[in-house]
Amino acid sequence: MTSQPADRVAYNHDLTPAEDAGIEGRFQQRPGPSLSRQTPHTKSSYSQEARAARRASAASRAAYDVPDTYENLGETANIPPVQNPDEESVHRYETLEQERAREQSYARDRRCQDEDPETRAAVQAEEKAEAASYPVSKKETQIYTLSYLIFFSIFGTLARLGLQAITIYPGTPIIFTSVWPNFAGSMVMGFLAEDRMLFRQELGSSSSNGADTERGSVSVDSEGARKAHLAIKKTIPLYIGLATGFCGSFTSFSAFMRDVFLALSNDLPVTDAPSRSGGHTFLALIAIPLITISMSLAGLFFGAHMAIFLEPYTPSLPFLFTSKILDRLIVLLGWGCWLGAIIMSIFPPHDSWRGTATFALVFAPLGCLLRFYISLRLNSRAPSFPLGTFSVNIFGTAVLGMSWDLARLPVGGVIGCQVLQGIQDGFCGCLTTVSTWVAELAVLGRRHAYIYGAGSVGTGLVMLVAIMGGLRWGDGWNPLVCTH
Repeated sequence: MTSQPADRVAYNHDLTPAEDAGIEGRFQQRPGPSLSRQTPHTKSSYSQEARAARRASAASRAAYDVPDTYENLGETANIPPVQNPDEESVHRYETLEQERAREQSYARDRRCQDEDPETRAAVQAEEKAEAASYPVSKKETQIYTLSYLIFFSIFGTLARLGLQAITIYPGTPIIFTSVWPNFAGSMVMGFLAEDRMLFRQELGSSSSNGADTERGSVSVDSEGARKAHLAIKKTIPLYIGLATGFCGSFTSFSAFMRDVFLALSNDLPVTDAPSRSGGHTFLALIAIPLITISMSLAGLFFGAHMAIFLEPYTPSLPFLFTSKILDRLIVLLGWGCWLGAIIMSIFPPHDSWRGTATFALVFAPLGCLLRFYISLRLNSRAPSFPLGTFSVNIFGTAVLGMSWDLARLPVGGVIGCQVLQGIQDGFCGCLTTVSTWVAELAVLGRRHAYIYGAGSVGTGLVMLVAIMGGLRWGDGWNPLVCTH
């Protein structure tokens, strides 16, 4: 599930001095043996130089004062899906475990500094001076981030429900609809994780003195550009809103696990066979995880490849527009859309809207925000096992299983059934995520990726068998009393 092990360096000895210079920049401050080569200049790498020049920036100053815990978000990891986009002859691959270990080391150093009163006072004074220099304060950054998460969780939910609706048609080759939002959301996640141009103006204007793109020479500070991109991109509230809010809400791990259980119980739609053998049940059980995980990973890497391919044509979002206009406007849009969904649930134009959309939009921001805060608290606990993403996926799956059962009991009436449907589509759909999950699988070490992936699917299935299986194989499910 990962490209190469972290300790593997792929190389050949036919390197130009230009490539050598780029490699030395990439290896600065990285562990591992040093590689020294002296080879003649034999070829040109103009396309790579031009790409590096576009990525280069004169400034690496963040505009937003973000909490240190934002480092723990799976969507803001410093490791993109494609670690060697220029297909360089020498490249050292990193894993999520290495990044998390560095973050833990930083946190330990901070705790040690806090134990010394003099050091703590000096650090606090330095942080206070640094915070005063940010154009956007920490409090403003947090407000903008929450507003983006609310706004994009609502639109991510609408995108998921809409895509599921249009993929239900007679003769469809894939009878479980959760696969399409998971594929599409993972594709958007891959594009955002790999893209280096959309938020380029956040890094500052490009330096004409910092890059020399003449053929046959490389003087681009590729290491500086890489550090600026990785350090600043994940501090931008709009990026967090798109990656954590939209992609995380567009995809749904709980819906994926629900379809796995329905395949096990022979309850998927348009399956007319009254019974089947144990072998057929096993094939149905493994088909949905294989298809969903394969398509989601394929979507992640396809999105990343599209970001690389479209890099010369991708525009940059104007910094003044995003920081001065959009950030402030999103506060009104995000909270206003949430309030609008609540009002439409109370006074719907049609009663069926509650079950099909409005209740889901009411619960969607709650699930997204809970996933955001749990990821901040738990993802850094175990470098090789993203505990935050795992926890929200399993908890959301359990809540969906309970809501599914309650909706099929003769209690609550139509409104109760619609509320439970909204909890499944909105709260559970936004609390759980496949896009972040496969993004983590792609950059974990191979052994840890298989443990994390199999552990997530296995635990989720066991949870649903315990919750949904008792009623399904006991008294049985009653038909839904609501229209959706």
